[in-house]
Amino acid sequence: MNAKRLETSRLFHRFGFGPRPGEYAQALADGLAPTRTKFLTVPAVDAGASAIKDPEITDLGKRPAPNSAEVVPFAIAMRYQSEQMVLWSLDRMALSDHGLSERMTWFWHGHWATSIQKLNYALPMYNQNKTLRTHSLGSFNAMTKAMLNDGALQFWLDGQDSTLKAPNENLGRELMELFVLGVNRYSEDDVKAVARALTGYQVDRSSGAVTINQNRRDSKPVSLLGTTSTFTGDSLADFLIARDDCATFIAERLWYRFISSNETMPQSFGAKAGFANRSIAGAVSAMANDSVMSNESYSMVKSPVEWFISACRALELTPSQLKTPGQLIGQLDKLGQVPFSPPNVGGWPAAEAWLSSATAQYRIAFATWLVKQSALRALNEIPPASRVLQSTDWLGIPEWSPRTQAALRRSLSNPQQFALLALCSPEFIVSA
Repeated sequence: MNAKRLETSRLFHRFGFGPRPGEYAQALADGLAPTRTKFLTVPAVDAGASAIKDPEITDLGKRPAPNSAEVVPFAIAMRYQSEQMVLWSLDRMALSDHGLSERMTWFWHGHWATSIQKLNYALPMYNQNKTLRTHSLGSFNAMTKAMLNDGALQFWLDGQDSTLKAPNENLGRELMELFVLGVNRYSEDDVKAVARALTGYQVDRSSGAVTINQNRRDSKPVSLLGTTSTFTGDSLADFLIARDDCATFIAERLWYRFISSNETMPQSFGAKAGFANRSIAGAVSAMANDSVMSNESYSMVKSPVEWFISACRALELTPSQLKTPGQLIGQLDKLGQVPFSPPNVGGWPAAEAWLSSATAQYRIAFATWLVKQSALRALNEIPPASRVLQSTDWLGIPEWSPRTQAALRRSLSNPQQFALLALCSPEFIVSA
């Protein structure tokens, strides 16, 4: 496999959501180093993202009394706001010019996994997504402090129920295990200590506003990971993030979601050193410049949302303009992944979890639905005689296997069938 094509493809499909027509060929012409720099450089203005109108997500207040006249309008408003938020998120992924910013926002949504299924209200989830985007390539320290004051996360992990008299361990446990340190890097006594340090938070469920009730807070010193101190949320974040285990863990999570969900992270992986001062951009840059990017061993299965957005970019489709929002969300739900609805605090699965006979059938139906709504402009501009070879550039694929080439050749006279086969091919579903 051509190393330049492979690494360029990985930049598009792992550090973004796939190329738009013409972008992959242009990147190959520009060269690998300039392309990598372009991916890693956040523009002052992202014209594609800026053109997307923010949804009107408002505080709907307390749920009306059962059987009252206000219940039905309230339920309709809740459902509508949730739907608009999902469409807005998908549009940003599909239309943004700087794919890495949105890709990292998506990564952090799965890392600090929070679901609207428990919260019900869209506003706290919407605000959380904007917080993740603000910090997506910034300081992990600042991000963690912001997330400890995030109403959606606090409510999702029962932080509002944690008091001096009855500390709730959910948030403290997940903070160490899933967000900052990783499994087996703390003890049960440490969980109890963090739970005490995080008492007193209260959340307004409909708005997500967070306050700290000092009367419900345990302000006594706790012994945590060998250190005895009185912690606030901010000082707790500082303490945990300064640990070497934090740098190891974040490098592991980046490896798992960007390089390989099956192979063990090598000690030489550069993301940990790049994260030395807790700069997310530093870790991502080190990852993009690491030699693993050109190693053919590390393939990644695209999650349903990643596959869908890659298809939208290739087909020049806008998610919110598809027929209809309900059908779109239903298609994603069948594949097992809808933004703002991760299955649990561990986030969505990876790798072979997305590959089954059932999901294959759903994906074909989904792709058929998408292809019918596309003019297939880019594909139709490729002469049929060159279509098999040049379609790799259209989709940002390093190369087609002989089997896929044979299937595509049989569909040269039928662009819709050709596009369907290409989007459902192993080479497009799995980032080489």
